[in-house]
Amino acid sequence: MTPENQRVVITGMGWVTPLGTSIDDAWNKLLDAQSAIAPVTRFDASTCATNFAAEVEDFSLHDHLGDRADAHAHAGLGTQFALAATKAAWTMARLDTAPPNLKRTGIYLGAGEGVLDYPPYMAANIAGWDSETRKLDPVAWITKAYEGMKPIAEVEQEPQLASTHIAAELGTMGPTLNCMTACAASTQAIGEAFEIIRRGDADIMIAGGCHSMIHPLGMTGFMRLTAMSTRRDEPQTASRPFDLSRDGFVMGEGAGIIILESLASAKARGANILAEVAGFGSTADAYRITDIHPDGKGGAGAMSAALAQAGIDPKATDDTGRPLVHYISAHGTGTQENDKTESNGVRSVFGNLAPQVPFSSIKSMMGHLIQAAGAVELITCIQAIQTGIIPPTANLHDLDPACGLDHVPNEPRDENHRGGVEVCLSNSFGFGGQNDTLCLRKYKD
Repeated sequence: MTPENQRVVITGMGWVTPLGTSIDDAWNKLLDAQSAIAPVTRFDASTCATNFAAEVEDFSLHDHLGDRADAHAHAGLGTQFALAATKAAWTMARLDTAPPNLKRTGIYLGAGEGVLDYPPYMAANIAGWDSETRKLDPVAWITKAYEGMKPIAEVEQEPQLASTHIAAELGTMGPTLNCMTACAASTQAIGEAFEIIRRGDADIMIAGGCHSMIHPLGMTGFMRLTAMSTRRDEPQTASRPFDLSRDGFVMGEGAGIIILESLASAKARGANILAEVAGFGSTADAYRITDIHPDGKGGAGAMSAALAQAGIDPKATDDTGRPLVHYISAHGTGTQENDKTESNGVRSVFGNLAPQVPFSSIKSMMGHLIQAAGAVELITCIQAIQTGIIPPTANLHDLDPACGLDHVPNEPRDENHRGGVEVCLSNSFGFGGQNDTLCLRKYKD
């Protein structure tokens, strides 16, 4: 078997989400259409147009790493989420009891910037502003900023620090990379890690993403873009992908990590295989930095490329007339433009079969985990393959005709009477026009 034809499988997974850190517990909450969205507690958001988010509550890295957490005491919140998710995935893959060749084990994350050290910045802005001249006094600004600067906190804001902490914790010495392509980042990271294994440059890759933007700067930026829901009186139902009344996304936070492994490596050590990565597609809209192309051609291109690599014809059916793709995990943010544009992309790829392909968004319950979203949503695809059950789109009561596909409203769907779920697509479309899609397949020897 030549390196470029190596099959790549998933042998472990872990997540830290607003609905919990246990795979089974958070999955069951998704199937129950439970919402993690509530008023923000991380800072005083009472005067904000959007004063709610989906926070990870009661998180302590010590609960996941024990005394080893002390070695990461200065890590940013997103990095801590990633460490916890990695520990769970590493353990599920049974790599804790039989460590692999660490020189052939790498990391690829779509990790966002660390949580900004916000108070010193604000103090410097206030101290540096001369109200009489209505100008910034740079000397006063720098003096105050320097007084409040914490060197370690500054370093931990760098997005590559998450992979640095993971490498230090596990001792991995293989290819180590990070990408920042906004909401598409962790899907892109997993796709490119898949290609690293396919071409023979590593046996195992720790892949996924982490992010937390639940801080004043992170949230107000999206508020100014009018991209976030403003349903202050009903936060639990504020995220409404594909619904006619949707008015924007809801911020979330967390991490999702999977263990990718060459099939040869997984077989050699008798690993339990959860699913197979069958294809990856990546495109750019080449349109506008703040808008996606209205006909969805970028997303359609990513889906088509992933299906082509997997050898799946999206317009073909099985002997029963069922489409060959059994579930699409939608990017499904709940903004007016994204949802109808993504639906248009699905129509262009699947043609007349599009209305028959279940297509739901868990952001309706977890919020938008930004750079961690794709990895967490891919784990729901693994769960759908493992259980035969498709998670719902919550809060979908008045379907927008411009979306108009099978968005699995409000209730999960058991597909086991139709043979289960064997093929899934997971879409992630990033701010600025980056589009990535992964195709998962049920593993068959």
